[in-house]
Amino acid sequence: MPPYPWRLKGLACLLAGACLAGCASYTPAPLADAPDLARDLSVISVDPAAMPLPALRSHAVDPARPLDIDAVAMVAVARNPDLKAARAQRGVATAEAFNAGLLPNPQLSLDYGFLTSGPGVMDAFTFGLIQDVMPFLTRSSRRHAAAATLRGAELDLLWQEWQVVAQARLLVVRAHAFDRQRTVLLANRALFDDRYRQSSAAMARGDQTLPTVVSDLAALNGVDTQIHDLERQALRNHLDLNALLGLAPSATLALAPLTMDDLALPAAVAIRADLPRLAGRRPDLLALKAGYQAQEEAVWQAVLGQFPALGIGSNRARDTANVKTQSLALSISLPLFDGNQGAIAVQRATREQVRLTYQARLDAAVSAVDQGLLVLDQMTEQARATMDGIATLEQAAAAADAAFRAGSLDERTFADLQGALLARRLEALKLDQAVQEQRVDLMTLIGGDLPDSPLTPKEDAR
Repeated sequence: MPPYPWRLKGLACLLAGACLAGCASYTPAPLADAPDLARDLSVISVDPAAMPLPALRSHAVDPARPLDIDAVAMVAVARNPDLKAARAQRGVATAEAFNAGLLPNPQLSLDYGFLTSGPGVMDAFTFGLIQDVMPFLTRSSRRHAAAATLRGAELDLLWQEWQVVAQARLLVVRAHAFDRQRTVLLANRALFDDRYRQSSAAMARGDQTLPTVVSDLAALNGVDTQIHDLERQALRNHLDLNALLGLAPSATLALAPLTMDDLALPAAVAIRADLPRLAGRRPDLLALKAGYQAQEEAVWQAVLGQFPALGIGSNRARDTANVKTQSLALSISLPLFDGNQGAIAVQRATREQVRLTYQARLDAAVSAVDQGLLVLDQMTEQARATMDGIATLEQAAAAADAAFRAGSLDERTFADLQGALLARRLEALKLDQAVQEQRVDLMTLIGGDLPDSPLTPKEDAR
């Protein structure tokens, strides 16, 4: 028999071997059956260099000691289950960026005709190879779009880390606030309990009337109700904090005292002066910029798509009479009806939508910082006025206590004054909590230290 079939078989085997050599293998990845929740902090390690904010990268975490507010935020970034899933999503974006740079494989066709009858002298065959040319023309644009998309995914992840840091700080602030409020409530409960016991004993001796005892009991029950409500809030806060840190609900977390340095902010004038540069600092805004760059490339690809699709190849054939031919194959689409105008219109409209979305987010970001500063000023003034009111009430309460002991002040008036002082103290603690939470919000909105920029978008290299 002629040698051609054997040559074709050898070529086919060679191509098959080359294809199999580039194949990936499959390895199963079963799901876990047990939760990944730590029982304590001794098994947790935190890499400061991987932290999303400059202030955290220079901080150390010692699980053997009570954690300050920054250490808690660092553990949250390292252990939060949602962030772990988000980092895996970034891996998907990395794989998609790699895939965008790949070119399509050429198309191989082989047709072998066995001679069964007629005047022919041998079998016939046709061997063809064709390559789509358009992906070569759009490869650069696709790679730039994929790079921008990957950069946007990284910035989205960075923004999620900022949010986790903020949430951890808020939960720590609330934990300390609940402890301070509970201390005040317990002190007042002891006072009201002592008054109730004394009035009950006095009524048993016939020296006190029932309305006075009922007033003391009502005040005591009111404080108990407040304590129970506060304990439920504190438990809920503890559970939320443990969940954020990837800890079991029953795990204990020792917190270091909170200081004003932990929530220090730049001066308001410096924050407002930096607002024009906010778009180059906030990861969410930078992510939208990256998305807009990717959409610009999508528009460019749609414009390129209006040109006819082109394929180039070659065919080698032999007929049954042993006549051999070598041809050049060219395929081209005729843009008679489509011209890709619909895709161009869609991509341009999408680009406009992304542009307006970015503008709306930028407007909201700048407004949120400015509004946050105004709210912080108002809360600070209210807290200062409340503390002044507490000082006045404490003086009145001290005079009332002396008058009550001397018998010149009735029980109900004394209890009402003590209740008013308790309410004012709680109001001051809650205002202080609100001020601290507002500081945390502003720290998140501006990114902490003003000179640092999380990630600068790369210039379009096309």
